[in-house]
Amino acid sequence: MKFVIKLFAEITIKSKPVRKRFIMQLRRNIKDTLKYSEITAHVQGQWDSIEVIIQDDTLEMKVRQQLMRIPGISKILVVKEHNFETMDDIFHIAKDVYADVIKDKTFCVRVKRNGTHEFSSTDVERYVGGGLMQHCEAKAVKLKQPDYTVKLDIRKQRLHTIASEDDGLGGFPMGCQDGVLSLVSGGFDSNVASYLMLRRGLQTHYLFFNLGGSAHEIGVKQVAHYLWETFAVSHGVKFVTVPFEGVVSEILQNVDNSQMGVILKRMMLRAASKVANELNIEALVTGESVAQVSSQTLRNLTVIDSVTDTLVLRPLITMDKPDIIDISRKIGVYDFAASMPEYCGVISVKPTTRAKIEKIEHEESRFDFAVLEDALQNKRIERIQNVLASTQGVTDIELVQVPAADDVIIDIRHPQEVETAPLHLTNNDIKLVPFYQLLNNLDTLPKDKNILLYCAKGTMSQLHAEQLLQNGFDKVKVFKP
Repeated sequence: MKFVIKLFAEITIKSKPVRKRFIMQLRRNIKDTLKYSEITAHVQGQWDSIEVIIQDDTLEMKVRQQLMRIPGISKILVVKEHNFETMDDIFHIAKDVYADVIKDKTFCVRVKRNGTHEFSSTDVERYVGGGLMQHCEAKAVKLKQPDYTVKLDIRKQRLHTIASEDDGLGGFPMGCQDGVLSLVSGGFDSNVASYLMLRRGLQTHYLFFNLGGSAHEIGVKQVAHYLWETFAVSHGVKFVTVPFEGVVSEILQNVDNSQMGVILKRMMLRAASKVANELNIEALVTGESVAQVSSQTLRNLTVIDSVTDTLVLRPLITMDKPDIIDISRKIGVYDFAASMPEYCGVISVKPTTRAKIEKIEHEESRFDFAVLEDALQNKRIERIQNVLASTQGVTDIELVQVPAADDVIIDIRHPQEVETAPLHLTNNDIKLVPFYQLLNNLDTLPKDKNILLYCAKGTMSQLHAEQLLQNGFDKVKVFKP
């Protein structure tokens, strides 16, 4: 079985040496992708297309699905190859292949031709179209919006009849561009931003700032691995985890509430720039979109970017949220993002939308930068192929709506949240331990009673319940009234 791969249009307008390099890279990527799926194929390059030949016809759908996900491909044609000498030979081949398909339908014939012949593409279209109309049971020839289009591809003295046609991913072949480091949280925005980089042929590495707990980290690793395995398996990339709990705690305790969001982003960019420099990566990628949240105004983005000389790419910068979500559905990450824990620890009551660099720098003067350096020293760099090894054995945390009388309720919200919306229970005492201090107070927690963690959405409780389980507390649950 033969597949003809049509190149993405932007590849065909490149200079001859660049186009040749892109085609060679795409050919290697196709080989490596099919090999990863244990598909044996012969891949040969052409100036305007690439041909993939497999011996096992039962693998057709699997091959088509793989090819549709490889950047750099515009169309995938499943073809059958025939020898011919005259236009009459072409007609009889077309009749044998398409007679049943066009029965009782309107149709037209479209021909692409390469080589030296005594006839033009239009000549073949008229001759074959007239013959099919005369000798088959088609309804009529219809040049615009027919029920079926008979597609013929003539290459010198070989005729390709096209059995099916799929749209490719477009973009450039992976490996033709430099690498980027995508800051990922597992939500809709960072997932789609990473995908858009992959589609453009950029070797996309992943950087995750763990703000609290392993459950979130595991979720992000799962979606990053999915993106890599689906769209970029031909190239290995890194997954970097930076423990940021200490940075968050430092911000919450020492920074003015209204400035916390901007300063957290600045700390992330500082750390990301150092990681990128260590890995020889040229640019950072974020999922930010103008005015989507308070930290993403133009003024705030300018203040955030001022901490680094590293190029920051924002592919979603003018996209609307519904469009981003639509893309997430299309590429298969919607369910990942919809169920991803979303960290809600750094919440400003009245976040600034027009940050002033003088005020930001004043607030940062109270921040202990040794904490940031410690986070970088403790980062973990893993090959993307290995990140799922740590997902085994993760415990689902039980949710409790009505606590028993002797259950210990721990409100882990930020003190400002507790002040504005205090939790009241009739039969249980409530212990206030902010999440960023929880691990420092393990010796005050009982191990012989049920511990129920409480926060506004339950997400923070889920993350920190996992941490308590890892520290020997086996009666931890989440209180979600």
